Amino acid sequence: MKSSTKELWFCTKGAREFINITAEVEALLKESGIQEGLCLVNAMHITASVFINDDERGLHRDFDVWLEKLAPHEPVEFYQHNRGEVNADAHLKRQIMGREVVVAVTAGKLHLGPWEQIFYGEFDGQRRKRVLIKIIGD
Repeated sequence: MKSSTKELWFCTKGAREFINITAEVEALLKESGIQEGLCLVNAMHITASVFINDDERGLHRDFDVWLEKLAPHEPVEFYQHNRGEVNADAHLKRQIMGREVVVAVTAGKLHLGPWEQIFYGEFDGQRRKRVLIKIIGD
């Protein structure tokens, strides 16, 4: 069995963003030479997420509005965590959207369903964060 480990780094312009990283993950898979196996894509920060869904701008706006209703940024004093910080909502948003995805690798390709794409979700941006890509297989 072979393995490949790489990291992607992000520093978003906004506090909250969704970035399609499918092409970067596919490039790392191709570079690994692995034909059959699994690909883990993991957000390595507690206020960021990795998830799979459709790459449709309206849906991303819906995610943003929905998450803000579930875990609003303000009032910041609503959260115990915000005593000294102001990112409690980002931790909750990450918990909802998930920390990682695992995708099957078949014939050297990510085995995604129709319309499925891999996204990095940032909920407390404007600073450097990373995503781990771990590919194992033959």
